[in-house]
Amino acid sequence: QVQLVESGGGLVQAGGSLRLSCAASGRTFSDHVMGWFRQAPGKEREFVATISWTGIIILYANDVKGRFTITRDNGKNTVFLQMNNLKPEDTAVYYCAAGFQAVREQAGYDLWGHGTQVTVSS
Repeated sequence: QVQLVESGGGLVQAGGSLRLSCAASGRTFSDHVMGWFRQAPGKEREFVATISWTGIIILYANDVKGRFTITRDNGKNTVFLQMNNLKPEDTAVYYCAAGFQAVREQAGYDLWGHGTQVTVSS
């Protein structure tokens, strides 16, 4: 079964760090674009970051640029999101997604994980 499984979420104080992981299984994802999205309570799901299969193309949402870093290990079918200097407004469920276009739009991704909760206290 093809699936994406996120891990690494949790509760952290403002200014702290977390590292999210997304493990892909069921097929190789080395030729896929991998992205992270998030959904805060009462808000729509929004783009966070994406990385092409070569790692050459990387895009970030403006409000995480300089604080978050997306990387991938194709040998382990895993993508990471290092989140530093976290803010209360980063509180959300974070979703991993796989697709074929390094874009900010959700329509560019056809496989989604179930999400991991990140809570940042002030």
